[in-house]
Amino acid sequence: MALLEIKGLRASSGGREILKGIDFTLEEGRTAVIFGPNGSGKSTFLGSIVGLPKYDITKGNILFKGKDITGMSTYERTQLGIGLAFQYPPSIKGVRLRTLLDTMNPDKEAIDHTSEILDMSPYLDRDVNVGFSGGERKKSEILQLMVQMPDLLLLDEPESGVDIENISLIADALKIILEKDKPIKKRRRSAIIITHTGFILDYIRADKAYVMMDGRILGCGSPSEIFEEIRARGYKECQKCLEEAKKENHAA
Repeated sequence: MALLEIKGLRASSGGREILKGIDFTLEEGRTAVIFGPNGSGKSTFLGSIVGLPKYDITKGNILFKGKDITGMSTYERTQLGIGLAFQYPPSIKGVRLRTLLDTMNPDKEAIDHTSEILDMSPYLDRDVNVGFSGGERKKSEILQLMVQMPDLLLLDEPESGVDIENISLIADALKIILEKDKPIKKRRRSAIIITHTGFILDYIRADKAYVMMDGRILGCGSPSEIFEEIRARGYKECQKCLEEAKKENHAA
């Protein structure tokens, strides 16, 4: 069953088109990883799925659980079960982390338990991300997802700026959310993970990998094989595929 289905998605920001016709499907219980050079549209892709107001969808449709959510607000999409962890989590002065978590789930025991998993208990009574290190900010984001327990996780470079010890904690938390201890047919939550370094693949197994360039997705394949190809040759071969795709579109 397709949890997420995207058809011909085009999106812009600040009057500049960034996504140029994305077709994408993610099945329930699956984890997809997206590689791509800086500026290729990866963050815009996640932001468009969750409905961040800075991105304007100009064409195409986003279906989640069979429902067209293209015109819905970010709040409505999160209520349906979509959660986003930012690459650069914002600070929120005047709002304690515990207060934010309580709006997602008023179960104090659940909040305390998940905070212990991520070693974030000492930060619950501090303002959200204010004065946090890079790793603490990322753990704060994942803690929010653990409390929210969305059906679709959108993770924008979860390992960026995080040391090895904290990557391990974050990965363990994500495995809990994604029900990685269950057989794949019994999992109900899915994820799209953007990664630049590929380090997260050492901790979380992805089912499919995609490469995004110039606002387009260029096929899919084995996460390990695609990552090894990128590590060995960079995005040169992907660039060739992109040029071929542009020629085909122009001819059509």
